[in-house]
Amino acid sequence: MIISKTPVRVSFFGGGTDYPDYYKEFGGCVLSTSIDKYIYVTVNKIEGLLDHKYRIAYRKLELCNEIDEIEHPVVRAVLKYLDIQEGLEVNIVSDLPARTGLGSSSSFTVGLLHCCYAFLGKMVSKDRLAKEAIYIEREVLGERVGVQDQLAAAYGGLNHMQFHAGDLIVNPVIIQQERKQALQQNLLMFYTGINRFASEILKEQLEKTQEKKIHTELTDIYNMVGEGISILTDVSRNIDEFGQLMHKAWMAKKSLSSAISSDFLDDIYQRALEAGAVGGKLLGAGGGGFFMFYVPEPQQDAVRAALSDLKRIDFNFENGGSRIIHFS
Repeated sequence: MIISKTPVRVSFFGGGTDYPDYYKEFGGCVLSTSIDKYIYVTVNKIEGLLDHKYRIAYRKLELCNEIDEIEHPVVRAVLKYLDIQEGLEVNIVSDLPARTGLGSSSSFTVGLLHCCYAFLGKMVSKDRLAKEAIYIEREVLGERVGVQDQLAAAYGGLNHMQFHAGDLIVNPVIIQQERKQALQQNLLMFYTGINRFASEILKEQLEKTQEKKIHTELTDIYNMVGEGISILTDVSRNIDEFGQLMHKAWMAKKSLSSAISSDFLDDIYQRALEAGAVGGKLLGAGGGGFFMFYVPEPQQDAVRAALSDLKRIDFNFENGGSRIIHFS
């Protein structure tokens, strides 16, 4: 039995510039961190004594004898990509709901690849895991996804990611531990209760990207990455500026597509600001999922009270990325 543990991510700035339609021409970058909420994938060999060759357990149970019969697109694609011919049981467990803006689908792809490579007796680099997950999602499955989620899941940590036509680069952001802790303590995450398919939310945005209708907005979003890193690394700056930049980023993000926000979501955001949040943003593509707010500690009780109708999620930053936690 092999078990992988792969984190989901929180993207602060730069989202939208990680799509090839944009970065292959203009370059892209993102500031993000992985958090201690995980996708667990278990892979176990089936010995051939059962009346099925593949058992896939997630929100439904699949019993199949051929890879092509598997309905789960990522499981089917990964098993075919790695040419795994032996019978296999795959179990998927997640700390948080899927389709909520934390990159969980890419975390699953990375985690499954990690498990399957271990099953084949191979150790692979974080870079390879991320880039093969990108290939499977974008090229094999034709998904409308960027490239930041797979990198965040594989590498883990607080990172400055840079995207170019010829390469994808991940550099850790080096900041004082006290400042990193202060940032984490000033962040509150709330679940809106809305699950959505990112591909549906992104349709309008990607069409506008291809037509260069939101080039100015994406350039502003790109530039916020450097500003965010400057706030974190320059100890002479007030870290609350990070929250102000999150507010600016949310205003810019909303302008990319009419599907990103709604009256319901705008009301949540306004209530948080009135209670003392400096800024915030919906995580991921938008349309639902999780709100992340920057709230100085003296105002946090007021913000929690103002959003008491929403589920608050406790979390911590993490640095491990995808790893194998059991092998036997």
